[in-house]
Amino acid sequence: MREYPSDRVDMRSDTVTQPTAAMRKVMEAAEVGDDVLGDDSTVQALQNRLADMLGKEAALFVPSGTMSNAVAIRAHTSPGDEIITETTSHIYQYEGGGYAALSGCSIALVPATRGIMNPEDVASAIRKAEGSLAHYPDGSLVCVENTANRGGGTCYPQETLDAIAKIAHDNDCAAHIDGARLFNAVIATGVDAARMVRDYDSISICLSKGLGAPVGSVLVGSSDFIARAHRWRKMFGGGMRQAGIIAAGGLYAIENHIERLADDHARARRLAEAINAMDGFTVDLDSVQTNMVYVDGDLGAQQIMAGLAEHGVDVLDVGPTAVRAVVHLHITDEDIDRVIAAFAAL
Repeated sequence: MREYPSDRVDMRSDTVTQPTAAMRKVMEAAEVGDDVLGDDSTVQALQNRLADMLGKEAALFVPSGTMSNAVAIRAHTSPGDEIITETTSHIYQYEGGGYAALSGCSIALVPATRGIMNPEDVASAIRKAEGSLAHYPDGSLVCVENTANRGGGTCYPQETLDAIAKIAHDNDCAAHIDGARLFNAVIATGVDAARMVRDYDSISICLSKGLGAPVGSVLVGSSDFIARAHRWRKMFGGGMRQAGIIAAGGLYAIENHIERLADDHARARRLAEAINAMDGFTVDLDSVQTNMVYVDGDLGAQQIMAGLAEHGVDVLDVGPTAVRAVVHLHITDEDIDRVIAAFAAL
């Protein structure tokens, strides 16, 4: 599938995907209403569909994954609480400190291997005010990112997910999954989505990455949790009106673009193996589990980016010597060949 109005191979992120022609037709024909007033049937259909797919009671459509995580944190916590998450997680690295500014929370960071936290390390990071002479904050929310972006697009083993959720609940914490790319994990592991998130209190699903919708994320959880989240969505400015136009794109994506994620994973693997075989470049092949390839190069990230750009290939720098290439629905087998040739020419 190409359907991309450019002669460049854009692998900076799977956020660059654009709605396909078929998706645009569905969006154009969408039934809409005022979602703030609860009248948008297409938004309701999207929310109900994802809640059902994840085995939860309710869901809430929001403009972005960052807002979805922010709303979840605010609905689960009180000012002065602490959230527990991985050192390179999206919530910590890429959301502008929203946990502090919007929810008044501090953060306890857990080290990880390829982005995957060890349950024992999560347990050690949970602090409680009780018994500390009021020195500690109350750890009240554990956040897991699956897949782990900075881990290389890695997937949590199911037993690890289950163990972390149990530790959270045993310590009177809620458990949240930042599942921006959850369906990549579902396809890569073969674990059903509802089983994967069974023990978690809330899950954020991004529609505008690998699934290819233009806008939006969905926060999923219990009816009581979503009722609280609805209030915070309004306060954070996320209440939308005739949002069915974009919700229709999300519905089309989950009906048509989940199974095809396997193609992205296969192409990413082929790219990773080819680059790793070249002199001057290294890829941790064990981390290439879904649609991402992190490449470390002797040239340095800026020179790699500039050199690839001359060959019509765009990637993203993620460190002084490292770049990331992300495969998505607009990347073809021929594009992978072109990227391999571009790396070989550096």
